Amino acid sequence: MNYFLLAETDLFRLINEAGDCNMETAYTAFATQVIELCNGGMDMNLTVIALAYIEIELQHHPVRNLSEEKREIAAYVSKALSFVRKMQKFLATPQVPPLISANNATETTASLLQWTGNAIDLVELIYGIDVMGCINNGNMPLKQLAPLLYKIFGVDSKDCYRFYTDIKRRKNESRTYFIDRTQEKLNERMLRDEELERMRK
Repeated sequence: MNYFLLAETDLFRLINEAGDCNMETAYTAFATQVIELCNGGMDMNLTVIALAYIEIELQHHPVRNLSEEKREIAAYVSKALSFVRKMQKFLATPQVPPLISANNATETTASLLQWTGNAIDLVELIYGIDVMGCINNGNMPLKQLAPLLYKIFGVDSKDCYRFYTDIKRRKNESRTYFIDRTQEKLNERMLRDEELERMRK
């Protein structure tokens, strides 16, 4: 990879010459190249190095100390420097992938996950998600939600209502066995994690 490719843009040629030119066009082309560099398929480490190099070049470029009539050029150098720094922050921030929508859920994606618990536990979880209104603000009917979650977890379509009926017939005070065990296990894990953190101090 050419680490100096951003220094070979028209913007750099024009600020190095410090002559009369269309700085707006050159700046736009420079910004476009920075965006392509950050969104391209290149190795991220190489992209970071190229941005670091161009940041230093812009920060210490002598054009920033030009006379009053050349202030427009200095302003574009400052804009380019600010843009490079914003893109560096963008790259440093972990990007969270969007949740899979019903339309984009592919067979490949679904096959990555496999529900290995009991089917009735999955139904309990599905009903829990439904009553909490966590999907589409609670506007997705259960008959649409259940098949989608079955697909995501790699489970053949089940008769959700039959399992729900079995859950309702449970005799204990709390009939949500799976959700109760989940709550208990998660609380235990948090206590263990907190204890480990205390021991490390």
